[in-house]
Amino acid sequence: MNRIVVGIILLLVIIGGVVALDQIGIDSFIRKPGPDPITVKFLVGGEKSAFIKNPTVIEILKDRYGITMDGRKDGSIDMVTNKLADDIDALWPSNEIALEIYKRHFGDPAGDDLIFNSPIVFYTWKPIADGLEKKGIVKNTGTHYTVDTAALITLIQSQTNWKDIGVDALWGNATLQSTDPTKSNSGNMFSGLLANMLSGGKVATVADVEKNARAIQGFFKQMGYMEGSSGDIFRKYLDTGIGAKPIIVGYENQLVEFYIANERYRDLIEKEVVTLYPLPTFWASHPVIALNEKGKRLAKALEDEEIQSLAWSEHGFRSGLKDRVTDTGAVAVKGLAPAVTSVMPMPNASVMEKIIELLNPETLSRATATGT
Repeated sequence: MNRIVVGIILLLVIIGGVVALDQIGIDSFIRKPGPDPITVKFLVGGEKSAFIKNPTVIEILKDRYGITMDGRKDGSIDMVTNKLADDIDALWPSNEIALEIYKRHFGDPAGDDLIFNSPIVFYTWKPIADGLEKKGIVKNTGTHYTVDTAALITLIQSQTNWKDIGVDALWGNATLQSTDPTKSNSGNMFSGLLANMLSGGKVATVADVEKNARAIQGFFKQMGYMEGSSGDIFRKYLDTGIGAKPIIVGYENQLVEFYIANERYRDLIEKEVVTLYPLPTFWASHPVIALNEKGKRLAKALEDEEIQSLAWSEHGFRSGLKDRVTDTGAVAVKGLAPAVTSVMPMPNASVMEKIIELLNPETLSRATATGT
């Protein structure tokens, strides 16, 4: 009799368990294996340093995709021209020209995926933007400021005095400063934009660059000392003010990321800083160049919708994916262009390498000494 009772009790327990599993979901009791954990070693442009250190990004990649990032800072041009260590799985430069140069040196990679975009912009100050607006070179659209790229370059080439623009507080001629184009990607991209403008607004060829060599060199010589890093010139622009850095070349994402991370600068940025969107401009695209299957796995994981959203809302990178639209209202920074449409192609890799050759410090020094 006791055996019958025990049997009934066990049967009831089993039935109850089955019902409970059905209600809760049997899948929750079955441990689903995740992807095999891997560490992906890659070289990355310095402008993405904060992004790859973002704790949420690190957690998503590890938990959802089994990926631990080991990113090492390197210049976009250096990483695609220098001999790589055998353990590097991917390269993450700051423009597609770097991808083209990689292919010229090493052939097709295992994969390449465009992850982020950020337009080249000019950062200036309210009095200068107002003066250039009166000259018809800058336009306030109501949501953001645009600048006629060719007209601004012509104004600087003509050695127009700041006072002629209505900026009485500044001394000397109007200037625009970029980073060193032989070291830093933002300066390098601006040199390509300058070459295009000097070629009549079309994509410059090697012949165009050779024809306009003196003008290209002269434009950069008047800048004087050039910073080697986009981060350095942007920070000095904010810290030294309108007198030292009247107009600089930078990436759109720099202001967004800096504004979010540095509360004490927000009042200054809101009242004095103006972002000028050049017409035309270039996209600073950020392709992941996969060298093996690990690199391909990282590139795919970075397409994660939440990661793409964080890249914009916390770091200012617009999505490079065709099916994603960037919501500029998702960040508190004012003056951002809802869309960037006036974009032209960069010169190809052979042209950019010719420009780098022209702007090499030794070449510039010889040009100055000979007066050419």
